[in-house]
Amino acid sequence: QLQASGGGLVQAGGSLRLDCTASGRTFSPTVMGWFRQVLGKEREFVAAIQWSSSFTYYADSVKGRFAISRDNAKTTIYLQMNSLKPEDTAVYYCVYRTGYGSYYRSSSYDVWGQGTLVTVSS
Repeated sequence: QLQASGGGLVQAGGSLRLDCTASGRTFSPTVMGWFRQVLGKEREFVAAIQWSSSFTYYADSVKGRFAISRDNAKTTIYLQMNSLKPEDTAVYYCVYRTGYGSYYRSSSYDVWGQGTLVTVSS
């Protein structure tokens, strides 16, 4: 199970940090990450972190502004979002997978959190 938090309302140019904690009896991800979705549109890849190496991957639209990281002592990942733009407004979903596949495809992920809303006002 994934529990995301940290969404909210922020002005353009501001920052937010999203947290996501995994819980359950077995925790063995290969990758954790974030997707986002605007109402009426498909889910969009945002960022991912490979669990064994901590290598990170980003959508072009957020490179240089967002940073994904993990807490080695916990089953938690973070998404630091800086220089936010109105087009970043979406519901952000934390994701987790135990297998392999494209980092960028939603179908590669086994578990999805409940989503947290980020609203960026202009």
